[in-house]
Amino acid sequence: MSTTVSSTTPKSPGSPPERPPVGAAATRAIKRLHFYAGLAIAPFLLIAAVTGALYAMSPTAEQLIYRQQLHTDSTGPAASIAEQVRAAQAVRPDLPVSAVQPATDPGDTTRVLFNDPTLGDSERLAVFIDPVTRESLGQLVSYGSSGALPVRTWIDRLHRDLHLGEPGRVYSELAASWLWVVALGGLVLWVAQVRKRRRATDTGSLLRGLPGARGRGRTVSRHGVIGTWIIVALLFLSATGLTWSTYAGKHVTDLRSALSWTTPAVDASLTGTPQTAGGEHAGHQMSGPADMAAPEVDTVAGVDGAVAIARANGVDGAVEVSIPSDDATAFVVSQRRIPWRASTSSIAVDPSRDAVVDVSRFADWPLAAKLSAWGVQVHMGIMFGLPNQLLLLAVMIALVVAIVLGYRSWWQRRSRDGRVGAPPSRGALRELPPAVVVAVVVVAAAVGWFIPLLGWPLLAFLVIDTALGWVRARPVA
Repeated sequence: MSTTVSSTTPKSPGSPPERPPVGAAATRAIKRLHFYAGLAIAPFLLIAAVTGALYAMSPTAEQLIYRQQLHTDSTGPAASIAEQVRAAQAVRPDLPVSAVQPATDPGDTTRVLFNDPTLGDSERLAVFIDPVTRESLGQLVSYGSSGALPVRTWIDRLHRDLHLGEPGRVYSELAASWLWVVALGGLVLWVAQVRKRRRATDTGSLLRGLPGARGRGRTVSRHGVIGTWIIVALLFLSATGLTWSTYAGKHVTDLRSALSWTTPAVDASLTGTPQTAGGEHAGHQMSGPADMAAPEVDTVAGVDGAVAIARANGVDGAVEVSIPSDDATAFVVSQRRIPWRASTSSIAVDPSRDAVVDVSRFADWPLAAKLSAWGVQVHMGIMFGLPNQLLLLAVMIALVVAIVLGYRSWWQRRSRDGRVGAPPSRGALRELPPAVVVAVVVVAAAVGWFIPLLGWPLLAFLVIDTALGWVRARPVA
């Protein structure tokens, strides 16, 4: 008769309970956070996804809705840009002209922009001129540097603040602040689920789901697969969305300023020393002393010369020309954000002296400034034109479906007493080693400070959840 000796040493009655593996405890904590964050934040994400889907297609819709203003069937030689600006001034002699966006391709109209005190911030009145006939084809309000017209502006504001102004921006910042947390938390849980399935049945895939799953398992599988396919896009949208936000956006701006990552701007003052752009496009420079006072000129008359100097120095294509209101300011020619253009250089010129005053070449920008510019263009659906917009639309539709599946899985989650949507058990943080808990708290505090609409709700969740756990754990007298 043989005797088997156990390899484990029996625990003494008074010894503390063993801690579960760190990975298991962390997964439980993420699961509870993902559960509550999904329930509370998903409505905001759903609104952002629906309005974002509309905004993604708004540039194309704008071209169709305002075709009469944006395009013309006239053929023949185009009038000078100055003549086109004067034609627009004849339509609105009561307003000061501020800029012009000359037509670049046959069939396009020229957009002349006026400052209108009756309009809101970042809004200008655009008069659309046929370059061939110099006829006005209409007037519309143009918003921001992108030149969004009324329909796109309305959708933009719906997506940004629900037309509620500054208070409404809290919704979009809350969605952007939590999107990456919910997405990454969901990915961690989905990876754990697939690994568990593989250990049991040797089947399952992050991108294809769990074959043979039924009921809630099938819902979770579809939710996880969709989230995995679009997670990179979600992280990108969250990051770029935060740069436009009120509170986190300020911290992003301050950080970029501290690290000298801001977008360079040209100096349009004529009190400095004009310079040449250099390189192969050199040759347009000041012909007299640097401190010579600029002669009085008709600024509108100089617009064609300003465009010519800009083109000779490599700032060409679709541009906006800022028309100075006095003789102490130069023309600024800036490349506009249009599909398939990766650079947006700017140049300040003084055509009266054939001089380049200042230049900001996109190639010389800090990498962070370039990435920010590209991110904004992709987020707005401009960078790659229609394919960019269709991709954003597909991601937004997928996000809506994932959110609906997430709520369905919550509805299908029932506890033993029949309650719908029973949350995962609490206490996971207490099971982690103290050093890990401290590290989690420090990181959460830092992220929460940088992204306040993530930090404050997260702190409130932890306080309330801990208090409820303490109350429920108290013995009943």
